[in-house]
Amino acid sequence: MNNTTAHSAIDDSVRAEIMRRIKAAEAEHNVKVLFAIESGSRAWGFASPNSDYDVRFIYAHAKDWYVAIDVEEQRDVIEYPIVDEIDINGWDIRKALKLFSKSNPAFIEWLQSPIVYVDDGFFAAHAKRLMPQIVASHKGIYHYLHMAKGNFREYLKKERVPLKKYFYVLRPLLAIMWLEKYDEPAPIEFDKLRELVKENLTLDAAISDLLARKRVSLEKEYAPAVPVINEFIEAELTRHENYTANVKKKVVDFDALNQLFKTTLMRYESE
Repeated sequence: MNNTTAHSAIDDSVRAEIMRRIKAAEAEHNVKVLFAIESGSRAWGFASPNSDYDVRFIYAHAKDWYVAIDVEEQRDVIEYPIVDEIDINGWDIRKALKLFSKSNPAFIEWLQSPIVYVDDGFFAAHAKRLMPQIVASHKGIYHYLHMAKGNFREYLKKERVPLKKYFYVLRPLLAIMWLEKYDEPAPIEFDKLRELVKENLTLDAAISDLLARKRVSLEKEYAPAVPVINEFIEAELTRHENYTANVKKKVVDFDALNQLFKTTLMRYESE
């Protein structure tokens, strides 16, 4: 198991505990973890001091597990309760690749996380190479638009608002802008996304102030609404109010996905 990390935001003792739990999950369920990353606010770059550690992983069973009449009825996720702010769960490789074929935004974000706990050196690298021929930008836009609308409507149309919910609206709106501009999966780091609005100096200053407050505040802290940010959000939501995708049809290469599935299992068997 190769362990890597591309980010210094995870304390060494916490990282060690996360690795212990990943290895325990492998032993408990008789699986191999292929790729494990940090998702959520710590990977996005706007964690509060008491934010959860959202650990997500992809795992594989031995090859014979998949050669069964009732494989469709077998459980394809591993989940654990949150303990000491560590939230850890994973998807079976077959589930992950089926969702990948549908441009599942969660899996696509996992592949791009800057915080990596486990990387077998094969699965994620090959999945990333397949993204240009599989991932459809319009599906990401629909996903992020739904996320932004829901959080804005539910939390931000009040005089005092939960700080973190601003980022649960800003990040998806900026991700949409990225998808529109580049037609490729958006990075998950908020600092990279906000480069798209750097020229709006008033908005950028307000976001910087909000980000500074979020990083030192508790997870459920409230603050007065920020008019300039609300104006940006409302303008973007209005712009997308009647969004209809200009669909660029992609024929999903199931042969490539099947080959990745089979090769990964063969590598597991040979170890």
